[in-house]
Amino acid sequence: MQSKARLPLFLGLSLGWIAACAPQVPDSGASYAAREAELSGGVASAERLTAPDPVSSQPLGAAGTVSTVPAGAGVAPDSPEGIAAETAAVLASSSTTAPGQTPVVASSGLSVENDFSAVSENRTIQSDAALIAENRARYEVIEPTALPARSGGSQPNIVAYALSSSHPRGTQLYTRVGINLQARSVRKCADYASADLAQIDFLAKGGPERDRIGLDPDGDGYACTWDPAPFRRAQNG
Repeated sequence: MQSKARLPLFLGLSLGWIAACAPQVPDSGASYAAREAELSGGVASAERLTAPDPVSSQPLGAAGTVSTVPAGAGVAPDSPEGIAAETAAVLASSSTTAPGQTPVVASSGLSVENDFSAVSENRTIQSDAALIAENRARYEVIEPTALPARSGGSQPNIVAYALSSSHPRGTQLYTRVGINLQARSVRKCADYASADLAQIDFLAKGGPERDRIGLDPDGDGYACTWDPAPFRRAQNG
């Protein structure tokens, strides 16, 4: 029974201790407004809200800038007439456009070539037709011509020789007389940097009928390992 009687007393002491430890809530009334006024330079927030900064009374144009359309002209700034008047005023005040020169920027901010309304004002169907006719008159078709003839010195032309013959390698057409012709040809062909150079020297020294230096032991008219087949394939595509 004594414990039940002491319970309300204990709860009352606990609540009092909690209330004493709780932080004080600042006054949200006049003290807060005074504090804000002190931080903002002496003008409270309520006063600043009722006295906003002055705003220009001039209307804004289409691009977000102050419109140059005179007040009271009866033209809305965002209408086509207002945009045209504003653009004309800006272009007139610009020092980069010479007198009589067509401006390169239209009222919409696009290039003149990309602005349909600007192009329609400066060009007509007749002018486009005249431009097309002028371009067609200047159009010139260049027909292909034959390749120029090879200008060369006194060396034999192995390309012409390959195209003038038709037999494959190993087909004997010319007589060769001697001993160890094949071994001799291997030694002689080693003196040339390429088979083309060997064929040129072979033709220059009597070939294909005669083989004075031993480069064509089988008598087919082709020195060493030279082969006319690649030149023939190139001609036939």
